[in-house]
Amino acid sequence: MPGSVYALGSNRYPPAREMIEAGLAVVLATDFNPGSSPTPSMPMVLSLASTHMKMTPAESLTATTINAACSLARVEELGSLEPKKVADFVIHDCDDYRELAYFFGIEHAWKVYTRGRLAFNRS
Repeated sequence: MPGSVYALGSNRYPPAREMIEAGLAVVLATDFNPGSSPTPSMPMVLSLASTHMKMTPAESLTATTINAACSLARVEELGSLEPKKVADFVIHDCDDYRELAYFFGIEHAWKVYTRGRLAFNRS
């Protein structure tokens, strides 16, 4: 939860690069709460993971999707777009997935789907 480290003014981010190189699965989340992490922004978390935890954009996306689902013992139903899984996903207004972490102050969500149904559409 790199948002907590950032919001508390610390510089002691978890050693994600070392963890990945040791073969561990890293999970990222916002820990959105008013006390230690007042941001719901996943792009901010992706950016912090890239800049302070030395994760690649692909690694940080994996950490927020399939790895997160695994950590909750819900990988059979969530975390990736596959048949028979819950279709919760976002289509972002980006040319490249790496822009999500790079342009962290921009709202990228163009369409949001919940259980396969359009829940939000930015026109």
